Amino acid sequence: MAGPKRAAAFAEESAEVEVLYANLSKMKSLTKKIQSSMSRLETSGKTVEEAIGPIYGNTQRLQTTNANIDRVIMAIDRIREPLDMRNREEQVLRSNPQTIGLNEYIASIDRTRQALGDLKQSNLRSNQQAISELNGLLGVGSRQLEDVFQNTLRDGVAPVEPLHFITKNIDFPRISSNKTTHLRTINAHASSTPSEAAQSDPRGTSTAKIYAEVRGQYITSSLQNMAAACLATARKQNPSTATVYKRGDNAIGMYAAGIKGMFIAEYDNICPVFDREEWGQVLSMTCQGALKAFAVTLRDLDRHIKDNITSDCFLAYEIIEVVSNTAMEIESKTGEMKVEVADALKPIRETAKSSLSALLTDVRNRVQQMTQLPADGAAIPLTSEMMTRLQTMTGFLIPLSSILTSLGKGGWSAPGPASSSTSIPTLKSFDVGADGRKLFADYASDTIHTLLSNLEARSQALQRGKGVQGVFLANNVAIIERMIRSSELGPLLEPAQPKIEAWRVKATKHYMTTWNEVSAYLLDVQYTNRGPRPPSTGTAVDSAAFVKALSSKEKDTMKEKFRSFNASFDEMVAKHKTYKMEKEVKTSLARDVQRFIEPLYSRHWDRYHEIDKGRGKYVKYDKTQLNAVLTNLG
Repeated sequence: MAGPKRAAAFAEESAEVEVLYANLSKMKSLTKKIQSSMSRLETSGKTVEEAIGPIYGNTQRLQTTNANIDRVIMAIDRIREPLDMRNREEQVLRSNPQTIGLNEYIASIDRTRQALGDLKQSNLRSNQQAISELNGLLGVGSRQLEDVFQNTLRDGVAPVEPLHFITKNIDFPRISSNKTTHLRTINAHASSTPSEAAQSDPRGTSTAKIYAEVRGQYITSSLQNMAAACLATARKQNPSTATVYKRGDNAIGMYAAGIKGMFIAEYDNICPVFDREEWGQVLSMTCQGALKAFAVTLRDLDRHIKDNITSDCFLAYEIIEVVSNTAMEIESKTGEMKVEVADALKPIRETAKSSLSALLTDVRNRVQQMTQLPADGAAIPLTSEMMTRLQTMTGFLIPLSSILTSLGKGGWSAPGPASSSTSIPTLKSFDVGADGRKLFADYASDTIHTLLSNLEARSQALQRGKGVQGVFLANNVAIIERMIRSSELGPLLEPAQPKIEAWRVKATKHYMTTWNEVSAYLLDVQYTNRGPRPPSTGTAVDSAAFVKALSSKEKDTMKEKFRSFNASFDEMVAKHKTYKMEKEVKTSLARDVQRFIEPLYSRHWDRYHEIDKGRGKYVKYDKTQLNAVLTNLG
């Protein structure tokens, strides 16, 4: 059984191997065929590649050429576009903006400006002609808008009368908000940016110059009557009289108020129309004409003040105060114009500084030119006039403080004070502090000393006798003291009081020297080698004993002394009554005479009145009678 089974299995495996060999033979034959096919395919591919390659290369070059053609067409279109746009916008921009409509006109300018910017960025040489034409077209549009800007500014505007607004305390008129909005829109599109305008023209944009011209004429025309009023009120109705100027007599206050009101109003007009960085420049340009007219007016007033320096120097002080305050107030509202306004003050400020020395010179000259003085010792009008000046000055302490500070202590004594480097006021320069008050006190003290020292010298030359000289000096000192006490000079000149008192003492001393002759007759001659005088009885002096102790010659001498005293005393009393004295001088000198003479006479009378035994032959006055006479001197 086993044998047949193995034979059958072997036969089956042999059959499978034969099948495998048969398949392998087929695979080898197929592989050969495939290899042959691959060889033929490779040869065919090379042939195809060689045939198709040139065609593919030509196709790529054709695509590149097509792309270049498209770009050329697009460039041509871009070149044609500005020309087409120019033709469209030119019709608008060469028309009247009011006819086209301002918004449409401005939109056309914006489109043209945008197109111009695009062309400049393209850097195409072919665009240069278009750029030039569009620039010209924008220039036309800007000029058209500038005309509208100018017409809008001028529409319905006429010069105003500043006095109306000042006296009623109402604001000066402003441009309406609708119009300023309109002007700002035009300004923004009519001109280049401020930075570009500054590079091309440092004076500002065209619209700024138009604004300055139109509004500047309006301001200048409105203020011209105020300038004329200043000159008219400065003229003296009677040139032969040197009437002292009083605050407010001139229209300079109104003129300055008009300038302040109009400049501040104009600044409020400028701000909504122009950019922030342009405000100051446009305001300065706009107000330039009015400031020139103001400076001319101040120069005319300065000439008038110089011609009438002693009476109208106070006008110079008022102008300095008013204009300086105006400059600071304008600056506080606008941040501008302080320097420009203050610069107009330079001539008058220098005149005001020189006026202080001129007033001192005037006092000296007027005293030295006197050919006679009052014979009765009366005060001269110059003293009251000079003190009135000082009193008037106290009303101008603010500007005087600034002037005196710039001169420095004693600087007013120089004939020609040096010009200050600047006339720009500051808050500190208008602060009347301790320094300003002290400098004024020093100046007033120098003025008083100049007057009194020159009066004393002139009195010694023209008036005979110490008596009249003393009365004359005392009278003038009394008027000075009285006018100090009755005015603002009192507290200011308190430090100078000792100097004034010294002059009063000197005047009294001059006068009292004339009474020395009278007193000489009341003095005894004591002989130390003689025995003692007879004692007095009780507390009273025993005149009889004194007289008895005299020798016959001494008695005759004493009688002569009484007669000489009587004559001299009566003469001095009579002369005293001929003098014209101020009330306080009369009282003071009478008191001084009484204090000097009465004690001497009382002592002399107590000792020697018995020389004529009560007959009154030699002793004319008893103590009571002499007291009455001396008391009546006051």
